[in-house]
Amino acid sequence: MIPPSNRLEQYFGELPDPREGQNVQHPLLSILSIAICAVLCGADNWVDTEMFGQAKQAWFETFLELPHGIPSHDTFGRVFRHINPEAFERCFSEWTQALCDLTAGEVVALDGKQLRRSKDGALGQEGIRLVSAWASENALVLTQVPVEEGHNEIPSFLKLLGWLDVSEVVVTIDGIGCQTEIAAAITQQHADYVLAVKGNQETLAYDVQAAFEPTTRDFAPQYAKSVNKGHGRIEIRECWATDASDLLLFIQDYKTWSGLRSLVKITSERRLPNKTEFETRYFISSLPPDPAHLLQVIRAHWQIENAFHWVLDIAFREDESRVRKDHAPRNLALLRRLALNLLNQETSLKVGVKAKRLRAGWDAPYLLKVLCSA
Repeated sequence: MIPPSNRLEQYFGELPDPREGQNVQHPLLSILSIAICAVLCGADNWVDTEMFGQAKQAWFETFLELPHGIPSHDTFGRVFRHINPEAFERCFSEWTQALCDLTAGEVVALDGKQLRRSKDGALGQEGIRLVSAWASENALVLTQVPVEEGHNEIPSFLKLLGWLDVSEVVVTIDGIGCQTEIAAAITQQHADYVLAVKGNQETLAYDVQAAFEPTTRDFAPQYAKSVNKGHGRIEIRECWATDASDLLLFIQDYKTWSGLRSLVKITSERRLPNKTEFETRYFISSLPPDPAHLLQVIRAHWQIENAFHWVLDIAFREDESRVRKDHAPRNLALLRRLALNLLNQETSLKVGVKAKRLRAGWDAPYLLKVLCSA
């Protein structure tokens, strides 16, 4: 079995060390390896990381250079405060793209998430917001990009798309990502898109909605329906889709939307024991107007909320993290995403991510199995 340090060195070995001079006592790869293992096994801060390293020191010494033992929590904090986060994210992106075999038609969902406790009002520091890409079939975070202060997520979406190879996949974005430049960036990579149409594109939203009004058409769009039962609820989704040229004319200057091929309307009915909820949503897409396929694509988009953001908050307690200084919150967020990818790749244990973290902390052979799953 290849030592986990060798696997990490392959993709993170070129990460620039922010330290210099005679006082460097711990190799950067050793610090990074211990931190990744600690986060895998339940550590949420640098004190936890030091304690985990001390508890597993004999095990780490079998494959890491530890000339001065386990680094202190101050050392972990100082190093991750100053590691160049963009360089770290690029290493991560290269690792995930080597790990992830994106198949034609796979849904890659883009969405943002704020690190709630990273906000520091006393220092005038806004909470860090990160845009991530989630590969639905592979259940992997592909990369993350920060949202610059004073800007919305659009430049970050474009930067993220520039980092990734998304050819032949379907890129989905909710709301704010419905922009002509984003549609163009996706189609330039020979990918397809499904973009949610909301109030930030008021005219477009009105035009797409009007296209499905009975008074504006003399034929029925293609239609599909799905019904799902479980966890005490019933969810009914209905989809209408069309690429009829006369309906596309409802969109002002629709030809500026690169590759636009279909308009989509979805209604959702969610029956709970004590209430019923209804919702209607609209989308534009470069895909053919196949409503059954579009239902699957749009449902797959929400994995980024349910299998990624929700897991980060519940299994990793991300919204409770009070790590705030310099680049530390952004780099610690990337460690969580790296750990989540490793845990998702290990499929022999049929339990949730939180239980896998516990098992990895208790069982060194299982931890090694997780580290070598990628």
